[in-house]
Amino acid sequence: MPPARERHRHSFLMLLMATIGTLAVCGVALDLFLGYGRGPLMTRVTDAPAAGSPAFLRAVAGVLGAPLRAGGAGTVLVNGKEFYPALLADIRAARRTIDISVYIWEPGQPSDDLVAALSARARAGVEVRVLLDGFGCRHLPAETRASLRAAGVRLAEFRPVRFGQLTRFYKRNHRRALVIDGTVAFTGGMAVAPQWLGDADSKDHWRDTMFRFSGPPATMVQSAFADVWAYSTGELLAGDAFFPDFPSPGADAAAGAAADPFLHTGLTSAPSKEDHPLGLLLLLTVAGARRHISITTPYFIPDHTLRAALLERARAGVDVRVLLPGPAVDHESVRLAAQYRYQELLAGGVHIFEYQPTMLHSKSIEVDGVWSLVGSPNLNVRSRDLDHENAVCVSNHAFAERLQEMFARDLGQAREVSPVEWARRSLWARLKEHVAYALSQVS
Repeated sequence: MPPARERHRHSFLMLLMATIGTLAVCGVALDLFLGYGRGPLMTRVTDAPAAGSPAFLRAVAGVLGAPLRAGGAGTVLVNGKEFYPALLADIRAARRTIDISVYIWEPGQPSDDLVAALSARARAGVEVRVLLDGFGCRHLPAETRASLRAAGVRLAEFRPVRFGQLTRFYKRNHRRALVIDGTVAFTGGMAVAPQWLGDADSKDHWRDTMFRFSGPPATMVQSAFADVWAYSTGELLAGDAFFPDFPSPGADAAAGAAADPFLHTGLTSAPSKEDHPLGLLLLLTVAGARRHISITTPYFIPDHTLRAALLERARAGVDVRVLLPGPAVDHESVRLAAQYRYQELLAGGVHIFEYQPTMLHSKSIEVDGVWSLVGSPNLNVRSRDLDHENAVCVSNHAFAERLQEMFARDLGQAREVSPVEWARRSLWARLKEHVAYALSQVS
């Protein structure tokens, strides 16, 4: 038996090595995942041109590095009752290509209907590509994947679960990019699962929105699919089947659109510690408001810059309204994290509403009846810093008015949070909010 001094020395060395190892693991985890420290705490805009104005549109194009184009059209599809039939109809009419990327894909009626439609078109000679997220598709049965491949569908998985790639696995493809023949595209909050069925008519059917774009805007959604597909498969999509040439509108069409042109650009964002185009776009959008801002989002954990911008606009007399999930939220911890900032926002004049009937998963921002931002991003740390996202920005009065109508209808089924009542909540509620918010910065 070794002397006591030797045993003590060995124990000390083992403890030292274990401590160093633990600190190293914690340090790596904090560096890779922690939400704090990603860029400056506050970003300020040198000028705030009014939303929809030529100066505003030039600023957006400059920040995104993507010029605004004219032409095309956008349709707002409310709930699965509207967007699933529209998507299936366009898929069945496809002639050359179908490209689909969604975050969640689970078994159920939506999956069965989509698999049948995609398989039929693939057997008819249409090139069908489906990109599954390695985490979001974890419940999709192997039989469904095999069925798609047997029909000729090109199926790929974005960052599947693999040992040694945890840091990459943590950064997901959250984009919604569904494109048919390069000319029709869908984006928004939809996924393929039973909760997206119906008309938000029960707790089992979520409230969500998809946006169907035809013509030139489809190119932006196609781009959001093409780069993650190339990353996942090594196949770079090019050619008229994916990026067709849209002719300039005739004189009559151009004259008819002159009063309310359909101007649009797009955003594709990817994880980076230095580059946050989504945050910059949100800052410009909020700063450009002069009359009202209507925000609908399921996950609302705004950073310091966005909170400051919202409060500044509210104090300047802008009607700032934020619609969030209520008691039917899918993750209570996410709701608690959002509530952590309620008091600050309410005190500054921001109006907060909680949707009551079912889970609210819709994502849109509408400003002053002219500027709209729709797509896959949520207003939280993960969408801003960690996930691949895509959005379509539209400057068009008719499109914005449709979003206004939808927002007003949703407010009719929401409860406004009272600043007075909120200030009286219990210490236990405040503690839960604080813990949930702290955890949200590393999720």
